[in-house]
Formats: sequence, structure tokens, C-alpha cells
Amino acid sequence: MATTLDGRRVAVLAADGVERVELEQPRQALQDAGARTDVLSISEGEVQARENDLADAGTFAVDRLVGDASVDDYDALLLPGGTVNPDKLRTDAAAVAFVRDFVRSGKPVASICHGPWTLVEADVVRGRRLTSWPSLRTDLRNAGAEVVDEEVVTDGNLTTSRSPQDLPAFCARIVAEFARAPQAAGAGGRS
Repeated sequence: MATTLDGRRVAVLAADGVERVELEQPRQALQDAGARTDVLSISEGEVQARENDLADAGTFAVDRLVGDASVDDYDALLLPGGTVNPDKLRTDAAAVAFVRDFVRSGKPVASICHGPWTLVEADVVRGRRLTSWPSLRTDLRNAGAEVVDEEVVTDGNLTTSRSPQDLPAFCARIVAEFARAPQAAGAGGRS
């Protein structure tokens, strides 16, 4: 199975409160495999990161507003967690529409820890097999998902993981899943 992501474009959707390691480590794995990543957000400037939801953990520069982005611009989507981050995203109509359209496009989407909250709001988990941080599992079940307690789960174009402890398996899986998907945006997307 190919694991190179040369020429692939990956959107990383995050808002203030993103768990630093859940954005940083998957993004680095994707870049190490050759992907180009853009941080999309609901506000311009920088996204404030957190460590364990409590401590300030620096910032990430925002490359583009999610409302100005198109699913056609990207080959894959990463939704990191942190409790506050997906809570902010799920209240933003442009972010929810982007996630909904991305999942429905069939392109790969990966989400870890609290990240699946945005998938719930986008109404794209019904009938899907997922995992997440334990406190979200009732929300996922109520939205129609089959919830399992596994390190990393792939169901069609959705890959989910439980927590930062699962990052090694999550990073390896998303590189493999993103590499298997047809390349579209990276071949001729914006530069």
C-alpha cells in the first residue's frame, strides 16, 4: 500500500482551544509523507492551542478562513480535538457545512478525541462505526453512530481515534488512508 502523500493537500480545521498534540503530531506525519497542509479556522490570525484543555500551548497560524475554502481545494480533512475547539466549530455554520460537504464528498476525513463533536453537528455519523474520547460516546450514539472503544477505527472515509495516547496508531492510519484516496486537489488546486 502506498503511503506517500506527495502533491496531496490536507485541510486541518481548528479553532481556539485545539489540543496542541492532536494538531501538531498528525500534521507533522502528513507533512513528513509529503502532504501540504493548511490550517483553516473560523477567525483569521492565529488559533490558540491548549495542553490537556487547561494550559496555554502556543498558537498555530491560520492559513485560510473555512468560509473561503472549498472541499474541491483539498484531498483530505483532519479534525483535531481539544474540548473547546470542536465546541466552537460546531456553532459555526461555515465550519459545519464544510465538514458535512467533505464527508459527503467521499474524501477521507480523520478526527481524534473530541473532534467528532463537529461530525455529530454535521449530521454525518448515522450508521457509521466510530470511536472518540469517552465523554462524547453518548452524543455519537444519540446521533446514530455505532461506537466502539478501539485505538483507531476506519469506516469508509471516516477515521477516528480516542485520545492523544492513540496518536502513533492514528497518524500511521491517516497517512495510509489519505494515500489510498484518489488525488484531486493537490494535482491542480490553488498554490
